[in-house]
Amino acid sequence: MINVTDSRLKKIRDTLAKRQPTLRVVFENIHDPHNVSAIMRTCDAVGVYQTSLIYNYEKFPKIGKKSSASAFKWVEREKFKIAEECFRKLKDQGYTIYASALQPDAISLYDIDFTKKSAVVLGNEHRGVSEEVLKLADKVYYIPMQGMVQSLNVSVAAAVTLYEAMRQRLAAGMYDTLQFSEEEFERLIDLWAVSKKKKVKRT
Repeated sequence: MINVTDSRLKKIRDTLAKRQPTLRVVFENIHDPHNVSAIMRTCDAVGVYQTSLIYNYEKFPKIGKKSSASAFKWVEREKFKIAEECFRKLKDQGYTIYASALQPDAISLYDIDFTKKSAVVLGNEHRGVSEEVLKLADKVYYIPMQGMVQSLNVSVAAAVTLYEAMRQRLAAGMYDTLQFSEEEFERLIDLWAVSKKKKVKRT
């Protein structure tokens, strides 16, 4: 057992205090490990606390520490083999689910109220979001683009979406208000203060 340094403990507390458990990202069969890593890094950067991973077609890619910059350590993950189970759980928890796709009935990213409990679904690099998921989602959204090519890399689309969500939440003061109960907050601090290789205790 070793003690956590004061600076590390402060970083953990400050980061957890800004985590947004009411903002969720759902990966649906995203294949490229670099894309998965990049999205996870963005999740960590904007304060996403937990992600949902649906892998019922692709195998979950192997992720290296270098490519993920250890973001996997700081973002919780739930894995699902059945999309309906994932969506049922999210809806039971009160999330509105937005799937990213170019559809006639899709709404603009900038018309979504991300200050509400929101889950964003991002699909496979080649196939996009599946028809099953499109039917299960509450709404479909698109990212406005002005170029000839009407598509973005999935990790870029994730970043654009999540930074819009962060912009709205910053304006609403949501990063200044603790989103966890005090008991859960203290539990998570203890959990985060334990590394994968060795246990540490708070001073």
